[in-house]
Amino acid sequence: MAKTEKQKLKLLVLRDLFYERSDENAPLTAQDLVDLLAMQGIPSERKSIYNDITCLQEYGMAIELMRGRGGGYYLAKRDFELPEVKLLVDAVQSSRFLTQKKSLELIGKLEKLAGRSAGGTLQRNVVVSGRVKNMDESIYYAVDAIHDAISKNSQIRFRYFEWGVNRERIYRDGEYTASPYALVWDNEFYYLVANSARHGLTHYRVDHMSDIRQTGEPRWIEKDKMPDLSVYGKNVFSMYSGEAVQVKMQFANSLAGVVLDRFGRDAILVPEGENTFTYTATIAVSPTFLGWLTQFGAKAKVVYPESVAEAHKKLLQQTLAQYM
Repeated sequence: MAKTEKQKLKLLVLRDLFYERSDENAPLTAQDLVDLLAMQGIPSERKSIYNDITCLQEYGMAIELMRGRGGGYYLAKRDFELPEVKLLVDAVQSSRFLTQKKSLELIGKLEKLAGRSAGGTLQRNVVVSGRVKNMDESIYYAVDAIHDAISKNSQIRFRYFEWGVNRERIYRDGEYTASPYALVWDNEFYYLVANSARHGLTHYRVDHMSDIRQTGEPRWIEKDKMPDLSVYGKNVFSMYSGEAVQVKMQFANSLAGVVLDRFGRDAILVPEGENTFTYTATIAVSPTFLGWLTQFGAKAKVVYPESVAEAHKKLLQQTLAQYM
């Protein structure tokens, strides 16, 4: 690349240098910038650097000068503040659908949003290896394929599988056809809510879907019958399907926070006596829901319907029988 063409890149490279290498704790002097540009084959002089900084400031970059010993120029304001970047890093670390490799790649990119010194702090705090992570990276392509199908109003075909004890995929018979409605994040997993040719309104774990492709046929979506996704995950425990029924539950007062966390802060808790309250909701009754209730022991029970109370008793009896 000719010298004149390199010069055309100068402002762009300077912009990247300020974003990636500078902050209040790591200012860059004009000579630092001259040296860093030279490393990329862009010769410059200190006088021209000052003019370039003025140009970037006029463009809208919040470049400030720290005077005195150890001072220099630094980017004072970024699109993301450090606490916001830390939240994003925490989200990446705790996401089970991300593999360890992809988590580290994303965190490395997020570090650049925070500046050089702050990014180093984030890196030292990264702990990914102890997390339960997804087995492969195919979910990224699956999510992208589903989004593309929704945007193009196309039905999809795919295969669905479970994991075997030897980490092999055990596929269910045949292909599935569905009209994708939306992606939902619940209990650390992605789910596709869809109208299925086999099951009607249902959902699928995205990391258990493979060979996703569009059919070109328009989606069959009855929007007036589709669920409110803001509450869908509250009533379908861990996205396990079951018969949806009105369930009245009784809890000890000490579990009020737990119930509000599960069902939302707008849940109506009805006091009953001095030490308990009741809560009624439409629940997709499944072993997962009953297991959630069981963890609270004598502090929680099903009041009605009797069929759900009996199902809970049966689960408790079967569990107890294993220890008899």
